[in-house]
Amino acid sequence: MILSDPKKEKLLTEVQVSASRSSGPGGQNVNKVNTKIELRFPVSKSEVLNETEKRLILSKLNSRINLQGELLITASSERSQWQNREQATQKLFELIEKALTRPRKRKKTQPTIASRLKRLESKKKRGQKKQLRKPPDL
Repeated sequence: MILSDPKKEKLLTEVQVSASRSSGPGGQNVNKVNTKIELRFPVSKSEVLNETEKRLILSKLNSRINLQGELLITASSERSQWQNREQATQKLFELIEKALTRPRKRKKTQPTIASRLKRLESKKKRGQKKQLRKPPDL
């Protein structure tokens, strides 16, 4: 399911954003500037999503959801807070869209004639190989 732009805007109003200092190497910029972004989206309290959508998200993304029922997303790969915020919101939309898309039903197919013949031929070759391993009859 692809989220529409109005729905994305409504989702963004429910998101809580906080910034903190990124970890790892980077020198003065990392030590001084709050560039790491953490998004918290309260799935269970959302007014944009209906109950079935909430259930789907809670079940499929349960490893990313904390005890308060919030979907946590962090972004700290970029040097600027703005870019990390954009990255985190994109990730939020992607995760929600992926969780809400229903998997396609599998269509049963039959093996082609060529693949059947190839399989039988390889079985014959394997059988001949094993036959040649036997000691000769005297």
